[in-house]
Amino acid sequence: MNESQFLENLKLNNIEINKEQLLLFKKYYELLIEYNKKVNLTSITDKEEIYLKHFYDSLTVLFYVKIEENSTLCDVGAGAGFPSIPLKIVRPDLNITIVDSLGKRIKFINEVIYKLGLKKIVAINSRAEEFVNEYRECFDYVTARAVARLNILSELCIPLVKLDGKFIVMKGQTGQEELDEAKRAISILGCTLEFKYFFSLPFAGGMRSVIALIKTSKTPDKYPRNYSQIKNKPL
Repeated sequence: MNESQFLENLKLNNIEINKEQLLLFKKYYELLIEYNKKVNLTSITDKEEIYLKHFYDSLTVLFYVKIEENSTLCDVGAGAGFPSIPLKIVRPDLNITIVDSLGKRIKFINEVIYKLGLKKIVAINSRAEEFVNEYRECFDYVTARAVARLNILSELCIPLVKLDGKFIVMKGQTGQEELDEAKRAISILGCTLEFKYFFSLPFAGGMRSVIALIKTSKTPDKYPRNYSQIKNKPL
């Protein structure tokens, strides 16, 4: 996906970006490639693949979820900043918090934030199960893309979501399978399924899923447990 195809396919999904925003994506790409020579952030290094499988893929959440203006959004396990940095470029109104357990990733994201001049966005080096101690049920939206199986991910993310807020899960072709597997965990943690969408990226980019869970009741205080418990005995 070249830049023209990027713009065209976004426009087909009712997202239009200006020259300044397109320039920010170009700078983001250049920083990612430069930093990736020193620190392994992504195995995808071809420019057209990055525009398709990182930038465009990150923005597919906006095709299906109506994210209210000036909302708070927390991106858990953002890696090199996906989907949060592309979302910020397209939706500068959002108040975004990025959480990742690896300091080298947060260092890169902070450099991107600085060099792109992004506002109302912070990156925090923390484990999600520790981060929740200060930010329990604080966010309108919580996103996670390619982090862990949903039955594990739910316990890390749902406690951060406000009542009536949404946990937006971005998955590949295993979306329905993981949703079935996580059904009990989702219920215990206070969410219900609002909707699910399954689709293919253009240019044979692969199958994707966007799953929205709505917070209908408070998460019991005993969750999340420590990560070893979550991983070894998912709900």
